[in-house]
Amino acid sequence: MSRNVKIVPAILTDNTLELNRMVGVGNECAPLVQMDIMDGLFVPSRSVGMDDLGKADIRFKWEAHLMVAHPLRYLETLREIGAARIIFHIESEDNAGCVISGARSLGMGVGVAVNPPTRVADVASLLGRIDSVLLMTVYPGYYGAPFVPEVMSKVGQVREAHPEVQIAVDGGINESNLVEVARHGVDTICIGSAIFRSANPAASYCRFVSLARQA
Repeated sequence: MSRNVKIVPAILTDNTLELNRMVGVGNECAPLVQMDIMDGLFVPSRSVGMDDLGKADIRFKWEAHLMVAHPLRYLETLREIGAARIIFHIESEDNAGCVISGARSLGMGVGVAVNPPTRVADVASLLGRIDSVLLMTVYPGYYGAPFVPEVMSKVGQVREAHPEVQIAVDGGINESNLVEVARHGVDTICIGSAIFRSANPAASYCRFVSLARQA
């Protein structure tokens, strides 16, 4: 099943100069961007901090992908600096229901991210309370991780469990596999290194948008 698939650039960096460069790309071409936030605990790497995000010249709508052990600690600050939605990992240490309620109380959208080994059954009870499910097609934490194709079988499982929830995939997606990924019936494809490590990131983003329409 094909859908009107959105391409969302994913910004992941621990360098303020790189953050500003990537934000400039987003300002140029993307209506929605995902900011990847890492704490060095849930995943081995750390990203730029809340202060850096707050100072960046962000002109697009953005969501925060929280690869952190305690997402509850980030909610108020993220709302203050302009995040429209948070996506937290079901594998994190905070109670999922509390994270969802906390985000909703602040007027933010909320989604749940699922790592490759995690079953759809583990988030099934939450699907009616969230806006989106982010299926990780890599093991998270750094740019350029290899695509895990087995994850794509989860798209149909989520759609069957709750047809209205948005389904996004994130990680290891490039020109060689984007069309096939889109044809699985996802709503959103998040792309990081294949955009931001290209010679012309804005042109790469436009190329992915075109490929998604072909799907």
